Amino acid sequence: AGASFVVVGAGIATEMPAAIEALTNHRPATYPIRVNGSPTAIDFEFNPADYLEDGVDLPTLTKPSFLPIVSSDSLATMFMRRAKGQVDGFIVEAPTAGGHNAPPRGALQLDANGEPLYGPKDIANLEKIRALGLPFWLGGGYASPAKLAAALAAGATGIQAGTPFALCTDSGLLPELRQALMQQALNGTGRVVTDHLASPTGFPFKVAQLPGSLSEEAAWMQRIRVCDLGYLREAYLCADGTVGFRCPAETAEAYAAKGGDPAETTGRKCVCNGLMAAIGLTDPRPWGAEPPLLTLGDAYAEVTQFCTNNSPDFSAADVINTLLA
Repeated sequence: AGASFVVVGAGIATEMPAAIEALTNHRPATYPIRVNGSPTAIDFEFNPADYLEDGVDLPTLTKPSFLPIVSSDSLATMFMRRAKGQVDGFIVEAPTAGGHNAPPRGALQLDANGEPLYGPKDIANLEKIRALGLPFWLGGGYASPAKLAAALAAGATGIQAGTPFALCTDSGLLPELRQALMQQALNGTGRVVTDHLASPTGFPFKVAQLPGSLSEEAAWMQRIRVCDLGYLREAYLCADGTVGFRCPAETAEAYAAKGGDPAETTGRKCVCNGLMAAIGLTDPRPWGAEPPLLTLGDAYAEVTQFCTNNSPDFSAADVINTLLA
């Protein structure tokens, strides 16, 4: 596909460089998957040759660079020591970023709104990141000219920006959702909640508040629980030694039947169907349309720098031009 970079933020992907190397050279790649109930991870293999006709001439591929997303300098240091292959840089993401966040270090504490409390220990030490000698990019509230300049002054190669691109006219978000989110930002009512229960992964997840979306309890309660996409399922060891898959966003009964703790289903939202609904890629349901789930960073309100009340639409090019101005 000609990818230049592989960016991984799920888990501690120290085995990823070896898999990238193998696939670049048309060799079978293995990757260890943590399986609940198994004392050790189980290696899963993908062999490209299984999907090719015999005798096909394979092109020479350029190995893409590997950039893990890390939340701390200690995690970056660990990658340098344990990665099975080459690490080419880091995305250093603060807990203010959209999507999934690393949990706070230490025991989970919640504020008055029920959101996780982050502290100084959750901020990466950039001096230690710089000392590793690899390029790094800063993410989580850096989408402004001033923050970009600050990131470069701190030694970063650049920034990661997500929220302004999610809300630009080139975004895959359904236009009516994007426009509603922009209207909230422009009238000062936009809000993002860090929900520590929403994601089936167990990681905190940023949920943009919007009427009719899964951010509303009524929409969440009306939806019938079903796991039919399975992008975030967890693997578990079955009694017969095979590997099964379950998700705490499915019904408590279905989850328990697969050996899961039904208490883990409390507050879980179907992130898979919710995000697909946000881009218009879900099927009709017996109870109606799938409600969307929207995720933005804490700096949601700052998207107003790219537009005005009279001209609320902006493109990806506008974002880049503003950031580089």
